[in-house]
Amino acid sequence: MPPIINAQGMSKAFGASPLFQNLSFTISEQDRIGLIGPNGSGKSTLLRILAGEIEPDSGEVAVRKRVRLTYVEQDSQFHAGDTVRSVVERALERSAVPAAEQGTRFAETLGRAGFENFDVLAAELSGGWQKRLAIVEALVQGPDILLLDEPTNHLDLPGIEWLEALLVQAAFASVIVSHDRYFLENIATDMVEISRSYPDGLLRIHGTYTAFLEKKEEFLHAQSRRQEALENLVHREIEWLRRGPKARTTKSKARIDRAGELIGELADLNARTRTDTTQIDFSATERKTKRLIELEETAFSIGDRTLFEGLNFILAAGMRVGLVGPNGSGKTTLLRLLRGELTATGGTIRRAEWLRIVYFDQTRALDPDVTLRRALAPDGDSVIYRDRVIHVAGWAARFLFTAEQLNQPVSRLSGGERARVLIAQLMLQPADVLLLDEPTNDLDIPTLEILEESLLEFPGSLVLVTHDRYMLDRVSNIVLGLDGNGAAESFADYSQWEAWQASRERASEAKAAANVPAPPATKPPAPGKKKLSYLEAREYAGMEQRIAEAEQLAQTRQAELEDPAIATDAHRLLSAQAGFEEAHKSLDALYARWAELEEKNG
Repeated sequence: MPPIINAQGMSKAFGASPLFQNLSFTISEQDRIGLIGPNGSGKSTLLRILAGEIEPDSGEVAVRKRVRLTYVEQDSQFHAGDTVRSVVERALERSAVPAAEQGTRFAETLGRAGFENFDVLAAELSGGWQKRLAIVEALVQGPDILLLDEPTNHLDLPGIEWLEALLVQAAFASVIVSHDRYFLENIATDMVEISRSYPDGLLRIHGTYTAFLEKKEEFLHAQSRRQEALENLVHREIEWLRRGPKARTTKSKARIDRAGELIGELADLNARTRTDTTQIDFSATERKTKRLIELEETAFSIGDRTLFEGLNFILAAGMRVGLVGPNGSGKTTLLRLLRGELTATGGTIRRAEWLRIVYFDQTRALDPDVTLRRALAPDGDSVIYRDRVIHVAGWAARFLFTAEQLNQPVSRLSGGERARVLIAQLMLQPADVLLLDEPTNDLDIPTLEILEESLLEFPGSLVLVTHDRYMLDRVSNIVLGLDGNGAAESFADYSQWEAWQASRERASEAKAAANVPAPPATKPPAPGKKKLSYLEAREYAGMEQRIAEAEQLAQTRQAELEDPAIATDAHRLLSAQAGFEEAHKSLDALYARWAELEEKNG
């Protein structure tokens, strides 16, 4: 069967810079295509071309007759005065759904999406529920193809799981631009990466995201070998040309022409494989204090609603906390409490003296009228980073901005570029604690990987709110979960948090089935009310000494790793690296255990 959409030879440019050239793309029945690529490679533009919103500069897009196509943009927008009901009813009027079936489609789709109040104003919904509404608006029209641009932005983790289940079970085809690697792994039947590093402008692999990574590595390895062989061949041809061949014979002329072709091919290959990466490296202070922030029986309420209560938690040096929970459970509120921007309605919060806290705001508040130059270097034409003066052009280049962009207003930057500006600002502020509220939105996967490495190497403490489960699993060494009904609990990882939620849901369903009214959600027993066992008390008494010894060992292992004498000895270098990683792993485990015993001891 021919594809639903067959786009061939597409090119698109804005200004003098082409986004992509001679790109071909097909969508067939039941394809679920994950679309990735560096920021600025043209992913959103490609979706808009497929949706028919803009035309390519060249090429053809053939769409099968009577195909119903719906498109959900990256930023959800609704008319003033729109309610959930009016948005969906208007979408049904545009659809081909028979009038007799529209009522059923309306109730069924909104119900599955989790909406209960159909008359609430769309503008009053949280970012995550606005995203759900935009997806529902597309679904009720009964599409044959659904185009989604960064659908996981603003969705909480339950929302992402809802979308995953919806796409996997759907009969329609879909193309999804996303940077969420677990999401792509769970839903994609095909992966496409747009990048100038590929001869055809893209690489398409049938299979999961993991399969794509394997095939991509094979392709890049083969391309690297071809590049190396081509360099040797061109070198020989240039040496032959330098000897001054006289192009009198047909054979000599052919070789000269062939040499020119090889040089051109190598130049094209070098241009395609040249990549730039963002340089992210947060600065930490030299603080030695172990307890940075202590929460004791902390509570916060808005009106008659309690977000959380009885929260006991210690943020110790070196802890990397993943903060999770559904939209509206109080994650951002808790970050603002830790920062001191809000005051708790119950309990106490103690901070170490002169504590330096750096905060990444998910709203990405930047003055839209200020130039990129002033946003990156507000006090002049240079910045001071780690006691070094760096010119603003060099600082901008670290974050993949060109000198020509420096005089452009911030309003012209993409979401990913604005995120990079904020990260650049944070890097100039030495911190004991990093508070990061959804830093991953709009970042491409290569930048995400660099951000993860930087957070893993950051010697201070951090609290991370993100819907990116891959980043949560990789970066955090403890997870603090808020259930949205007042309860909070800490876990070793995200999977434990999921298991805890599932067990509570099963218990609630069992009581409902037995016609026993489910009690209101209660928090787990406050750690301060628990008692240490005899063995735990002995362990707790010696914990500070064990941590001090572990810190000394970690410093020793770091000094061994940095010893110039082993720099050229591969065996000793690998051994030192293993020792360094093991020492820090043990230290992280001790801090986590110490925090657990502190909570039990009250």
